[in-house]
Amino acid sequence: MMPGPRRATLIGIVLAASAITSCTSGTTSSQVAPPPGTTISDPGAAATPGATGQASASAGSYPAAAWPTYNRTLSRSGVATGVSPVGPLQAAWRAQLDGAVYGQPLLVGGLVIAATENDSVYALNSATGAVAWHATLGTPVPLSSLPCGNIDPLGITGTPAYDQQDGLVYAVAETAGYQHTLFGLSVSNGAVKVERQIPAPDGNGRDDQQRPALAIADGRVYVEFGGLYGDCGQYQGSVVGVPLSGTGPLINYLVPTTREGAIWGTAGPVFGPDGNFYASVGNGAQGDPAQPFDGTDSVNELTPGLQRVGVFAPSTWATDNANDLDLGSTQPAITADGSILIVGKRGTGYLLQAGHLGGVGSQVARATICKAYGSAAVSGNVVYEPCRFTGGVTAVQVSAASGEIMVLWQGPSGTDGSPVVGGGAVWVTDWESGTLYALSPATGQVLQQLSLGGPLPHFSSMSLSGSRAYLGTLNGVVAVSGA
Repeated sequence: MMPGPRRATLIGIVLAASAITSCTSGTTSSQVAPPPGTTISDPGAAATPGATGQASASAGSYPAAAWPTYNRTLSRSGVATGVSPVGPLQAAWRAQLDGAVYGQPLLVGGLVIAATENDSVYALNSATGAVAWHATLGTPVPLSSLPCGNIDPLGITGTPAYDQQDGLVYAVAETAGYQHTLFGLSVSNGAVKVERQIPAPDGNGRDDQQRPALAIADGRVYVEFGGLYGDCGQYQGSVVGVPLSGTGPLINYLVPTTREGAIWGTAGPVFGPDGNFYASVGNGAQGDPAQPFDGTDSVNELTPGLQRVGVFAPSTWATDNANDLDLGSTQPAITADGSILIVGKRGTGYLLQAGHLGGVGSQVARATICKAYGSAAVSGNVVYEPCRFTGGVTAVQVSAASGEIMVLWQGPSGTDGSPVVGGGAVWVTDWESGTLYALSPATGQVLQQLSLGGPLPHFSSMSLSGSRAYLGTLNGVVAVSGA
């Protein structure tokens, strides 16, 4: 565990979002009364199945979540239910926090939970953006001390996850000394209840980056690692499973290559209908097709115990490795019937069947789609891919049973954020210009759009609930009404 004192301070008034300033290093939390709609009572109540696929406490013990994990469910579908029909968009509130928010905000009870690159986690009132509590988890790593990269400072990048059974929000912070530590924070006040350092499975923590979203399943938090932007250093992609309690043995999967093989896509582990999960892997060091396949440029099926039971790679895996054209730039998109679509930097979409990946060159079908970066959303058998450089977000209809890959439409140029679906619209950002779009799911035509006033974090995505969308920005969170 991470050593050092911990302190909590009660403050008597709700802090206005615009008044937030950076906090000192160390694990601290400050709090005010939770906003209306957040209920906290007996933590020892009996467990029943919960929204994240875990056992959750009975009604009234910990708040339910409209968006407890990246893209709302462990299948990473990104489809919101009960969202108001899309209408004219406007910024409802802006919360200036102490750093950039690269992950999706979580929506728990009446709170918006956001993590920053300054190693902070905030709970904001979803109606007003005012701070309910704020926890500082350490000192982030300055870019100047890293061998490469493009985030400065480097703190919490991956989207946290909420477990309703224990009422904790889990986040992984990179702190001074290139340490990666899992924290479990009380959703009621931000107090640290779990703290577990995660040793780098590749032995090179300085070269590793924790960018993918966390996932909670089977009593563990699953944490994926890749490299820094620029592929510098001696890293290997990996997945680590940490017990929710923070105690007990860790399990891990290390990509079987000599170097690289990042697991870095933003959505994190994608769980299939059989309870196993799927992770895409980036380019490895092996670029010679005459040499044995090294597990990179691939889709991997892993059991909850982190045993690899299936793998797919294109027959061009070695050439892809040599030219940085790998599949690791997105996650597998899984439809309800078990069809999997994976699209990477080459621009080719490969159609697979969950549970039957089949090895190198074993796709059911393939088609040219786009160069994709970020995470897809899935509604029915339609996958909305985050296309970049060649048009915008692209709707693709798939069926592994019939071998179908059909491009339905492509959105406006620049709509290259990671999409979500709700309220009769596909929501996506142009993160370079800072524009939010609501597109027709049927045609891709623009229904509504809103300029947010400046660039957004790479692969920007959002959470939906009620009549609002919530987005991380380079200095906090913005809530947009009109959903």
